[in-house]
Parts: sequence; structure tokens; C-alpha cells
Amino acid sequence: MRDIKLIGVPLDLGAGRRGVDMGPSAARLAGLADHLRQLGHQVADVGNLDVPEPETHQIADPRLRYLAEIAATCSQLAEAVGTTLDEGKFPLVLGGDHSIAMGTIAGVAAFHRQKNHEIGVIWIDAHGDMNTPEITPSGNIHGMPLAVCLGQGAPALLAIGGEFRKLNPRHVVLIGARSLDQRERDFISQSGITVFSMADIDRLGIYKVMTEALRIATQETHALHVSLDMDSLDPSVAPGVGTPALGGLTYREAHTIMEMIADTGCLGSLEIVEINPILDVKNTTAEIAVGLATSGLGKRII
Repeated sequence: MRDIKLIGVPLDLGAGRRGVDMGPSAARLAGLADHLRQLGHQVADVGNLDVPEPETHQIADPRLRYLAEIAATCSQLAEAVGTTLDEGKFPLVLGGDHSIAMGTIAGVAAFHRQKNHEIGVIWIDAHGDMNTPEITPSGNIHGMPLAVCLGQGAPALLAIGGEFRKLNPRHVVLIGARSLDQRERDFISQSGITVFSMADIDRLGIYKVMTEALRIATQETHALHVSLDMDSLDPSVAPGVGTPALGGLTYREAHTIMEMIADTGCLGSLEIVEINPILDVKNTTAEIAVGLATSGLGKRII
């Protein structure tokens, strides 16, 4: 069983739509800590990081909206995640928009870099999150975190957690992609990461996709980080998300992903992002997120 630390990051500065700052509260209301304890895990909820409100800050650069504030929050998160790992605990980070992944992954990568270890990443998302300031159509930083973790982006973001590339593209797998910007698509194809789109899942089935994804992410790595964007699920299943896109994962496909991740025994950190209670129905999306977290941390049907 694990010793889990819950870290809330109510950040929505990286998104174009308000509401995901309430995601951590929604997950807590859905009983995340209690469900994890029922599995035998120890759980300590350390509350939320202090996050700036957009109404109190100005946008200095429209291609990098709220850059300074997001970089500061992610640096704070990287430190919190690193401390959690130093304590021998499992960081479970609750967002917030997906820009928080820059902080989570920086903290995980810095911890393992001290041991000369590399980490693998499974990035579950409808979107690529591989925009850069040069190609972004919106300037929203939640569309950039994976590119930043791979070493491409604004210097202030690349410096989060230390001046080094956080991820090796050979160990990164994007699952569930179905909504990519044209220039981002070109960048992804040149990046060296592995992508399994929804078309791949339709054609191959989720079991074959995950078998290969986990081989890539766990081979020659010492820990697996999972970044779960709830918009990876179809909006008919999870309506309360920051950027919904039709044609997503089914409920069972999402649980199979998390169950197979748990089976590897390699999961070292997890973040769940983009829950937007404003757009949700009776906290359904947060409840599904809690179920997926428990599947990733050992819950089984039998």
C-alpha cells in the first residue's frame, strides 16, 4: 500500500475558460481520500497551493498569457512534489488546468535526476499540449506543457524545477489525441514521442495500445508518471471539463488504461487535471476522476 499526499493546485490561468480552479474541491467532494483509504492506502491531504487570481493580474504577453504567475505556481508545485518524493510518499496532484504538469513533472524529474534515473510518462489527453509561443493559436499555456517538458518553450517555463530537459521523448506516450492544431501536429510528428490517437484506439483496441504504450514508457526508466486530462474521455461520459472534444475514450477504456498502469507496479506519481464543475452535471466528472484514480492505485472489479 502507498503513503499518498494529495496536493491541490487550483490554477486556471493557463486556460481560456474559467472554472477548473474548482477541480481540486470537486475531487475532494467526490470522496477521493476516503476511496483511497478504503483500498488500504495512507492519505494525507495537504490542501491547496496559493494560486493567483486572473482578475488581480495583467497579461503581459498575449502569446504567453499569465506567464510569470504560472511559472511561479509551477515552481512552487515542483518543490512540493520533490519534497513529497524525498519523504518516500506518492504525490497525487489535483488540478487545475494542464499547465500544472510543468510543475509536477519538473519535481518528479528533478528527484530522479539526482539518482541519474529517467522517468516515463503516459499523457492521456484529447489534445497534444505541444504548442509553443511561436505556433500557439490562443496564447493559453495549458496548451504548451508537454512541449515545455520536452525542452521547447519560453525560458521561464523551461527553468521550472531546474535548467534541464525534463523528459526524453523516447519514453513519452500521448494517448487519446483527437484535437490537434495543424502546426502543433507537425511539431508532434518531429518530436520523437509516441502518439496513439483515438483512431489508433478504434483500430487496435485499448489493450494493444496500452501494452505497447507501457512498454515504451517503462522500458529503461525507473518511474512512471501519469498525467490524466479528464477531457480525454468523451463528453457524454465526462461533461465537466475545461476543453471538451467529441469522440473520446469510453468509461471502460479509461478504466482499462488505469488498471493496466496499476498492473505494472511502476506508477510513481499521478496528476488529474481539467475538471470544470461549472460545466459538470451533479459532480459526475469528478466522481469519474476519483474512480480512475482508484483504478490506477489498485482497485479491481474482482
